[in-house]
Amino acid sequence: MTESTQARTTIVVPASQPMVSVLGPRDELLRVVEQAFPTVDISVRGNEISAAGEPGEVALVERLYDEVTTVLRTGQGLTSEAVGRMIAMLRAETGERPAEVLTLNILSNRGRTIRPKTLNQKRYVDAIDNHTIVFGIGPAGTGKTYLAMAKAVQALQAKQVNRIILTRPAVEAGERLGFLPGTLFEKIDPYLRPLYDALHDMVDPESIPRLMTAGTIEVAPLAYMRGRTLNDAFIILDEAQNSSAEQMKMFLTRLGFGSRMVVTGDVTQVDLPGGTHSGLRVVQHILDGTPDVHFCRLGSQDVVRHRLVSDIVEAYGRWDAVQAGEGTSSRGGPEPSRRRRR
Repeated sequence: MTESTQARTTIVVPASQPMVSVLGPRDELLRVVEQAFPTVDISVRGNEISAAGEPGEVALVERLYDEVTTVLRTGQGLTSEAVGRMIAMLRAETGERPAEVLTLNILSNRGRTIRPKTLNQKRYVDAIDNHTIVFGIGPAGTGKTYLAMAKAVQALQAKQVNRIILTRPAVEAGERLGFLPGTLFEKIDPYLRPLYDALHDMVDPESIPRLMTAGTIEVAPLAYMRGRTLNDAFIILDEAQNSSAEQMKMFLTRLGFGSRMVVTGDVTQVDLPGGTHSGLRVVQHILDGTPDVHFCRLGSQDVVRHRLVSDIVEAYGRWDAVQAGEGTSSRGGPEPSRRRRR
């Protein structure tokens, strides 16, 4: 690249913003930016960041630091993972500002604030606000259940609903219910435990038994939903890939007045016995295009656990595609005819 085709810019960080928060401890945030923009020469002097290189890349660096300072002005800190996600959002050119995604507060409890961490997570949260029934479909670690739980608690606190109902199919993943010790509820408890764990992050733990006794929060197996009409409730069906087509229909028709439903699941992790079609796969054919029903699909780029989880999800996806020849699954039922958004 000749000198004449290079672009140069200088970003002045406001004096009120400590440079360590922009560059990170031991410059770890700066290193993330340098690795993401290898063709741009980035240098720091005082409160000024200079960038020189290909014009398009330099413009992206300038936009990135504008987003970084906007986030930091809210008092929120940044991690190397967050900066990496901001860069990915800018490169995707979706039109949404990364700062708006990362500063959207859903719920605060005991000094901890729950926010979306990726663009698709924000779209998922927005869909829950704007639709009566939302399906959150994606691999492990994408925040499907956790964000739905946060929206449920938010709705309860705002008195938009009178109760929260959390349910899961009690389907064995290699274990047998009959050999577990205790009563029926004690046998089922391990299947519902992830819902309790998320709930403890969002609600004062001392108040949970009282809320459950009063029926304000209910955690129950999917089979216990049959025959009920659920009014003024925020209802979450988790691990929906392990519901049969009949169970999915039963669950969706429990919807009452003033209620909202969120259905979450991962169609690549079906634990149903052979020959049983996953209700989550089938419902995508049946309800696609239905007004006030929204399908939100999250992918490996939305995984917010350890960075290796995203790599593992992608590796298994490639392996499954080769094994199945992009066709049907013996346990999961037919894939939707339209392509899934990634």
